Amino acid sequence: MTAITPAEHSDSSHHQAKHRKARALKPGSHRPAKELCSECGLCDTYYVHYVKEACAFLNQQIPALEAQTHGRSRDLSNQDDWYFGVQQQMMAARKLQPIEGAQWTGIVSTIAIEMLTRGWVEGVVCVQNTKEDRFQPMPIIARTPEEILAARVNKPTLSPNLSVLEQIEQSGLKKLLVIGVGCQIQALRAVEKELGLEKLYVLGTPCVDNVTRAGLQKFLDTTSRSPDTVVYYEFMQDFRVHFKHEDGSTETVPFFGLKTNQLKDVFAPSCMSCFDYVNSLADLVVGYMGAPFGWQWIVVRNQRGQEMLDLVMDQIETQPVMSQGDRKNAVQQSIPAYDKGVTLPMWAAKLMGIVIEKIGPKGLEYARFSIDSHFTRNYLYVKRHHPEKLEAHVPEYAKRIVGQYKLPD
Repeated sequence: MTAITPAEHSDSSHHQAKHRKARALKPGSHRPAKELCSECGLCDTYYVHYVKEACAFLNQQIPALEAQTHGRSRDLSNQDDWYFGVQQQMMAARKLQPIEGAQWTGIVSTIAIEMLTRGWVEGVVCVQNTKEDRFQPMPIIARTPEEILAARVNKPTLSPNLSVLEQIEQSGLKKLLVIGVGCQIQALRAVEKELGLEKLYVLGTPCVDNVTRAGLQKFLDTTSRSPDTVVYYEFMQDFRVHFKHEDGSTETVPFFGLKTNQLKDVFAPSCMSCFDYVNSLADLVVGYMGAPFGWQWIVVRNQRGQEMLDLVMDQIETQPVMSQGDRKNAVQQSIPAYDKGVTLPMWAAKLMGIVIEKIGPKGLEYARFSIDSHFTRNYLYVKRHHPEKLEAHVPEYAKRIVGQYKLPD
């Protein structure tokens, strides 16, 4: 981890007063969100003082923070806003020269390196892994391109990215890029004004269904042919889970062949209660689910995001987003199947996967399929496990998405 040397400066009396009460709380000594805590790292810092306002699971405030961040919140008369959030443009892209070892083609790492080497930022909050475990996240403030590259590849476990916030203030950094997922970024936006930064850029990735480290092991053990050699995996647009192994081989398992009956409880309660799949509050989002297979999906949310993307436009090829097929029947059928933990025989799962890949939703329609499937599932989870939270916790755009389907009680 990068050593942070405190700059030769002292907190202003304002900052000292502001954090005196906060420092009286032992960081990480409690988790106000209890079982819904996503372990974003905020409670591991003296910014825990702000957690009841900032936590995505205690105070859902996406519309207000969208207006603060992007200059407007979602237009609820526009279905694209329901699904994809505030956006200036969307596109599919891939690097002309992919980064070796990157999970996709390396667009996220490339943007971060360009911003650092050009002096746009002085540090990049990203996630490496520990030496002992490739899946154990280790958030750092990267100061060199090498440290950024060491963070490539998603870590599909809960990660305390915001645990480095204290280092930011102590180090005197004034220009920062933060790479993170929705729950982390909502908390970050809520305390953004307390960080003393001159410039903050946020590069987000879509996120769904994270697990604890133990949960990840159960998923690998029940799904992969060789769990100990998996380097990374992803649920892809061809309705298969793709596992990349140490020897460079790729293993695929149909979504419909997952042992749902064994895996229903493996995902973190925070992920089962999340309605920010697309990272609404990032300046720029880079994922894959709205793009054709083999391409990455880019959503520019505001002018800062456009400036970030412009840095690498000469290193990528792009194509317009497309949308094909109809997701509605597939989503409606998946609701009771997941609810009852239905697991198909592998031959049937493979056959269904082939059929759906040929005639099923693609591009933005696949993204809508994925969002619909997760939002209906998560709505039911909150309704059953935290009914007192349902009205305030589920954003209006998510209620409209869920309202398109018939749900079980």
